[in-house]
Order: sequence, then structure tokens, then C-alpha cells
Amino acid sequence: MVRPEELEKLVNPYGDDKEISACGLFGVIDTSGKRFSGRVVIDAMANLHDRGNGLGGGFAGYGIYPELADRYALHVMLEDKASRDRLDEYLRREVHVRHQEEIPTRRVRGITNPPLLWRYFFDVPEDFEIPQQRPATAGPATTAPVEEYLVQLVMHINRELPGAYVFSCARNLGVFKGVGYPEEIGEFFRLDEYDGYLWTGHGRFPTNTQAWWGGAHPFSLLDWTVVHNGEISSYGTNRRFLEMYGYYCTLHTDTEVITYAVDLLMRRHRLAVEEAAAVLAAPLWSVIDRLPEPEKSRYTALRRVYAPLLLNGPFTVIIARTGEMIGLGDRIRLRPLVAAKAGSRVYVSSEEAAIRLVEPLVEHVWIPRGGEPVVARLAGPAVEAGTEVTASPVAAAV
Repeated sequence: MVRPEELEKLVNPYGDDKEISACGLFGVIDTSGKRFSGRVVIDAMANLHDRGNGLGGGFAGYGIYPELADRYALHVMLEDKASRDRLDEYLRREVHVRHQEEIPTRRVRGITNPPLLWRYFFDVPEDFEIPQQRPATAGPATTAPVEEYLVQLVMHINRELPGAYVFSCARNLGVFKGVGYPEEIGEFFRLDEYDGYLWTGHGRFPTNTQAWWGGAHPFSLLDWTVVHNGEISSYGTNRRFLEMYGYYCTLHTDTEVITYAVDLLMRRHRLAVEEAAAVLAAPLWSVIDRLPEPEKSRYTALRRVYAPLLLNGPFTVIIARTGEMIGLGDRIRLRPLVAAKAGSRVYVSSEEAAIRLVEPLVEHVWIPRGGEPVVARLAGPAVEAGTEVTASPVAAAV
């Protein structure tokens, strides 16, 4: 029998103090809009335990505040009471806070030294003014002014108020994250007591960034949330491009740029999902050259205009917003992504095992092509429920 110390030498011959693993991702949406317990996503992420190392875990839940659905929910991490006092003073000037409280937690072994975790429910005053912080090169806003106001509100708190970090700010949405294994974080935040129609989860394996509570995934802006497995070596280029549009990266991780890029492309510049995918996971020029017109000109323009937002490196992301979940991987599939469907529920995950654990009666499982988004949306008057693999002309040209 191999002794434990001998086994350790076999698997780690150089005595490295850093485990080499990979992040775990999971997402599920009930396209009928039916809400279900956060226990589902906790259990799924527990199955992906070995893909992380206990240095970060987190969740996003949509539809979790039905009684306060018409108010914005602001989740904030704070260093101390002085930080909270500064934030209170700022928010009193900028919004109408209707309710505030400490985010409910429970004692969990493995979760130590958490920051002060607070949430505010507020309304935006009708006479709000957008701070003039966005550079002139940003051009006019193409979306509702209140959204621009909230973006600037979050950017101001994260940049200008010491000891305060916003980890989500949107209606009927909450992000819960921290340092620990994801199942520990889920128990700590008592997510089994929340019901939502869309959940995403992440087990973090920090590569080039420190492990801290704010650096765990998901990353959020407005109602966008992003969980990410991979490493973006184009971070510097991506970041500089986004700063021209008023996005400031303060959280010391490459996933932050993905969140802001998604907001810029799909909310402010109104790109469709498959167009945004063609920017982030851009097709090769040789593929674009084989496209018929007008698709060739369209994809050429996307690559030229948004060249600095190309994500260089291996990645899989689950992007969510109100009523929609998107799974996307890099063009050559250097990080795994599995999709599945069962009744009105659609799943995306790093591993099939996590899906089958929480959904034994899976009807259909498939592996999406690299660069081709999988999209699941709530049913509605103009939206068909279910799953689609976005029909992109790029796929036919490959």
C-alpha cells in the first residue's frame, strides 16, 4: 500500500504549495418562471468541490426578492462600521433607502473572518442626475438614464468610498460570495432559505490574483452576473478599452472586464447575443472570409471595431441577466461546458455529473461548440421558452 506521504510525492514531486485545478461553474434557469430553492445550486456546486481549493465560492439568485421586486437591492461588503457610516451618508444623498439590514448568515465551519455584509433596498429619485465621470469618448448613452446612473453609483462607491465594495445592485437579484468552498458559502448565506427562478454558482481557483471576499465570483453590474473558468491574458488591453467608456476595474481580477464588456456590448451598444459572442470569442479571419455577404461585412466590422475586447486565453463563462442565461466557451474549447434540458429547466455546467446529481431525469445533454452561445430565456409574449444554440453563420463556415 502506498503511504500518504509517498502518494503526495508522486502527485506533487516538486513540493509546490499551489494546487493546480480549475474553477467549477453551474447555472440553471426554469424557463416557466417557477421559483425553486437555492439548495439545488448548493448541492450542484458541492459535486464540483474538487475543481476548487477553498479560496472562493459564490452564487447569484434571480427572483429571490419577490416582496421587494420593484426596489433595487444593493449588496455591499464593508470593512467596519466607519465604512458603513460613510456609505450611509452617501446613499442618503443619492437615493431613497427604504430598508437596510445585515445580510442574514449562519455560522459555518471553514468560513472565517467575513467582512460586514449589508444590504439596502432603495428607489432612485425622479430628479436624479448622472455624475459627469464618463469620458467624452464614451459617446451618448443608448439605454435608460437610470441604468447609467446606477452604473456610476456603483463605480463611485467602489472607487471613492474606502472600505466599501458593491457586489450586486439590481432589482430582484442578489449575489452572495466569499472566501471558502462554494457549498460552505451557500450554507453561510443561508441560500436554502431563498427561492429564485435562475441560479448560477462558482467554485473559484485563483490563478494570478489573491483570494479575497470581493474577488470571488460572480461579478455583477446592474442585473448582469458572470461566473468564469479560465484565464484572460488580454486583461490589460480589455481594461484600457473599457476605461474609455467609463468602466473602472478596481477588483484585481480578469473576470471583472468580462462583466463590463458584456454590459457595454449588449446593453449600451445593443448587440445581440451571437454578435457579442463573436466579439468575445471572435471567429478566425479565415472563417470570416468564407462567409457570404452581408454576414462577412458584419463580422468584419465587429472584429475591427471591438478588437480590444477579444478575450485572449482559455475561458468558459455563464452570463445571466433578468430572464436569461447564456453559456459561452472559447473557440477551441480549452475549458469545458456541458448543457442539458429537463422539462422547463435548462442547465449549463463544467461537468455533466453536477447536472445529473440535481436532475436525475435529464431529457437531453449536449456539448456546445466553442464560441457558440447556448441561450435559455423565460417564456413570455415574444420569447419562446427553452433552449437555443444561437444560429450563427460562423458555424456553417467552419
